[in-house]
Amino acid sequence: MKQRIDELKEQINYHADRYYNMDAPEISDYEYDQLMQELKKIEAENPELVTPDSPTQKVGGSAKREAGILVKHRVPMLSLQDVFSKEDVIQFVEDMRQQLQEPEFVVETKIDGLSMALRYTDGVLTTAITRGDGVTQGEDVTENAKVIKDVKKKLKHPIPYLEIRGEVYMTNAAFDEVNEKQEILGKKPFANPRNCAAGTLRQLESKVTKERNLSMFIFNIQETQGRTFETHTEGYEYLKSNGIKVIDQYTICHTGEEVWAAIEKIGELRGSLAYDIDGAVVKINRLSDRETLGSTSKVPRWAVAYKYPPEEKETVLQEIELSVGRTGRITPTAIFEPVRLCGTSVARATLHNQDFIDELDIRIGDSIVVYKSGEIIPKIKYVVKEKRPEGAMRYVLPDVCPVCGSPAVREKDTADIKCTGANCPAQLERHIINFVGRDAMDIKGFGESYIMELVRQGYLKNVADIFVLKDHRDEMIEAGIIGKEKNTDKLLAMIEEAKKNEPQRLLSGLGIANVGKATARELMRHFGSIDRLKEATLEELVAVSDIGEISAVSIRRFFDDPVNQEVMERLREYGVNMTAEEEDGDDLFAGMTFVVTGTLPTLGRTEASELIQKHGGKVSGSVSKKTSYVLAGENAGSKLTKAQDLGIPVISEEQLNEMLAGEK
Repeated sequence: MKQRIDELKEQINYHADRYYNMDAPEISDYEYDQLMQELKKIEAENPELVTPDSPTQKVGGSAKREAGILVKHRVPMLSLQDVFSKEDVIQFVEDMRQQLQEPEFVVETKIDGLSMALRYTDGVLTTAITRGDGVTQGEDVTENAKVIKDVKKKLKHPIPYLEIRGEVYMTNAAFDEVNEKQEILGKKPFANPRNCAAGTLRQLESKVTKERNLSMFIFNIQETQGRTFETHTEGYEYLKSNGIKVIDQYTICHTGEEVWAAIEKIGELRGSLAYDIDGAVVKINRLSDRETLGSTSKVPRWAVAYKYPPEEKETVLQEIELSVGRTGRITPTAIFEPVRLCGTSVARATLHNQDFIDELDIRIGDSIVVYKSGEIIPKIKYVVKEKRPEGAMRYVLPDVCPVCGSPAVREKDTADIKCTGANCPAQLERHIINFVGRDAMDIKGFGESYIMELVRQGYLKNVADIFVLKDHRDEMIEAGIIGKEKNTDKLLAMIEEAKKNEPQRLLSGLGIANVGKATARELMRHFGSIDRLKEATLEELVAVSDIGEISAVSIRRFFDDPVNQEVMERLREYGVNMTAEEEDGDDLFAGMTFVVTGTLPTLGRTEASELIQKHGGKVSGSVSKKTSYVLAGENAGSKLTKAQDLGIPVISEEQLNEMLAGEK
């Protein structure tokens, strides 16, 4: 049981860090809530296993320094207890009725945004503070708050002191506008409005915050001096009289059935609101009742948050689009009438392969139900077959490549159908993008748009052609493919410089199945040169650490292909390095596995990894019982937590240098 508790703690802490501190969640709120509910259940059944560091005993994330100074909370900004069923809601209402005399309940929308408190002294806004750790301190974001249109800088009816709490969010329209700008600028779009709002509020430039058009709803009065209120809704009326925007969807209720009806009503409005909500909050209305009930260290006893199940929408499949990847794999994608899910407009979802299409029995014209996995990735849940149009035909992937017309075949023991064309343009684009990428030849400034244009205009037919682009300098400048002289010459210089790269980078970029960055390095450590590698037998290959039979077959197949042999010969002719320098390292770390995490004082993570490998150590991306050391810098996150839980030694960059110097 303790092992499962430890597993849940690790998962919850990792995902909480992604959500609260990095604004980059990897799973949906629903999936996170399920993990938390399981942990609460186990701890309730085994109270002796509850520890102070358990996620059930903590509130929110950690306050960050980079967005401004830290401010102490006058009133804790606690989270709410989550409930997931009608039975849970009715039970909460009955518990309140047993403890209080004729309690009133307020049911209101739970906005999916970022919590912020506003402090007013004599009616003037003095401080805006994020939730931070929820108990002791948060980040000062006053300058950013002042440019949010819903934040009043001065009150019409001032009192000596007022602190209010609300949710900063983005409307769907504002979010779409920001992502359109991101795409125009060639930047990565935000995953959802909540992430965008959270990142924007923490911006160091208030100009950016203003441009992104954030909004705010107030949902609670935290503290007052000079005026008191009997009820939560009376406080709302006072705030509204000051021009402050409070939660606009709320209902006063008295019974469990009334409360549930109000929750259902909000749920029905969910798809038509101009912003995202992820639940409904049930609160006690009378403030004196709230004082009577008090709070635990984590949640108030006078409120719960009902979480709606993951959002799903029905739409119509219009067509199936085919794309060809770097390895020749043909991927079908569903194109359907756009629907709004988790704050974004969705019109595409992968269909993976023929087996997936057959399993769903999906056909063009079908009505389908779509959702977002992890509230990020659009997926098709099922087909509404009773709405299937007459004459809809079973969809079968073609037996020819949709790009080059070469035969397309299904690989043995897989669901993948691949193009067999050696010179397929679609494969070539992805192959070259991989070849010049950071984990391969690392030719900086060689963007995807340049590659696609050079392929389309016939300058690039394989990776070797990259190194003769200098012969076409003048015509490329005249055509403006890379840009003017300065940009073109800069890229050509980077290409020349790349010829000196260590051969493992070249090997990693060749696109050999199952040969990535780590495997390429191990192969070069073992064979010393690509010439020696290309002559290696299957037996010699599988003798290399971490090289299995499948990888060995892939390597032999690559070097036995006449087309690849010609490319490799051209690369040699153009001066691309194929021989590894003898490393002046040692076996100091032989048999040891390191994990590098966080921001180190002077070394980059890649640089630190290469240093460890140079001295015979291995570097892994995840912490396990087999890990020898975790090299941790600032903001090490969940890997550091796991290392501490497992009792793995944690070292600093200074301690690594001491080890290299021979000190204990």
